[in-house]
Amino acid sequence: MSGRRGAVTSAVTALAPAVWGSTYVVTTEFLPPDRPLLASTLRALPAGLILLLVTRTLPKGSWWWRAVVLGVLNIGAFFSLLFLAAYHLPGGVAALVMSAQPMIVLVLSSLLLNDRIRARHLVSCLLGAAGVGLLVLQPGAGLDGIGIAAGLLGALSMASGLVLTKKWGRPDGVGLLAFTGWQLAVGGLVLTPFTLAYEGLPDRLTWSNLGGFAYLGVIGALVAYALWFRGVARLPALAVSFLSFASPLCATVLGYLVLDETLRPLQLLGAVAVIGAVVLAQSRAAAPPAPRVVRPAGAEPPRPRRG
Repeated sequence: MSGRRGAVTSAVTALAPAVWGSTYVVTTEFLPPDRPLLASTLRALPAGLILLLVTRTLPKGSWWWRAVVLGVLNIGAFFSLLFLAAYHLPGGVAALVMSAQPMIVLVLSSLLLNDRIRARHLVSCLLGAAGVGLLVLQPGAGLDGIGIAAGLLGALSMASGLVLTKKWGRPDGVGLLAFTGWQLAVGGLVLTPFTLAYEGLPDRLTWSNLGGFAYLGVIGALVAYALWFRGVARLPALAVSFLSFASPLCATVLGYLVLDETLRPLQLLGAVAVIGAVVLAQSRAAAPPAPRVVRPAGAEPPRPRRG
């Protein structure tokens, strides 16, 4: 992939985590309180069923169990843990915990994809985590054990799903929307019994609640995950994972624009560090120069053979 095409693909893929950065605002401002499983289910299941109805394509052979594994890791477990962290932690702390994902992808890629761990990858991880910390942490931000554990497990879940998606690829003849629909549907179906057993359905939903669920389902799941899986297929796994830093960056901007939060100089410095980490992670090591052929003085270069 050429440098220009790679940059365009990275920019399009980054739209997905940028949309996910709005989850914190939508969760706290529009959704019913203390219902992470309900939010996860309604985000995934309707979008997955819509895609299955439109594409009319189901998995075959070994892709049945692979679709289940990817659906649980990328959608079911990740969504529930993400919302649990969002309900128990300030948005900034939750985003900081989730920023561990590239570090996990770095290790898993070396084990499952035989990718080499380079110094610039380690620097990008540290730079990105530091940038997220400056970007989102506020003075006096509270820590909650359940929220921290949920955030770390969520990062592990999505990192594992990303690496396995890269390792297994997509079946021949299966389109991007069908592949996305499998995982959203599986994730939603897995979450449904837990939602009904532990949370149940709310007595009533306001128009604000319905609007929030619709946004998360259509934009935050159907559209965003189609863009995300498209990027996973075309970019290195580690490069994709660093694009997730767009999530806290977007969350901070939305906090400033929607919630009237202030932007401190340290936050601006953090934004620069996050962008620098993403750019550093996307760059590729220069190819080694071609070896020089040293000939004795006065020797003629070899002539091409005829015939």
